[in-house]
Amino acid sequence: MKKQKIIFWTATIIIFLWEGLMPLGTLLFAPEYANAGTKPLGYPDYFAYSLIICKVLGSTALIIPRLNPKLKEWAYAGLTFNLVFAVISHIVVDKNIGFILMPIVVGIILAVSYFYNQKIQRNV
Repeated sequence: MKKQKIIFWTATIIIFLWEGLMPLGTLLFAPEYANAGTKPLGYPDYFAYSLIICKVLGSTALIIPRLNPKLKEWAYAGLTFNLVFAVISHIVVDKNIGFILMPIVVGIILAVSYFYNQKIQRNV
């Protein structure tokens, strides 16, 4: 059980830092770069800001220990949709393998977090 919790928290903290803290930091401290990832893909500026808000809320939901499990499921689903559509957008628009692989790697880490969250919940 201890090993499962370590794996869960390691993966979840990585997701929180990558999907929550980093975009929020960009928005607060370097707002001119807030849409640097979405603008080249053809998305409007307001999409970047709403995406940042959703990422921060979703990744924060994952690190709150006693949050309603249904809300955590929604957070995992939302973050997963975000990553899937990021991969699709990069495949269709810029075909840059680095930009395509990054959300896949983050998605794998998110899947590890989800899988171990489920294991821990079953053992409680």
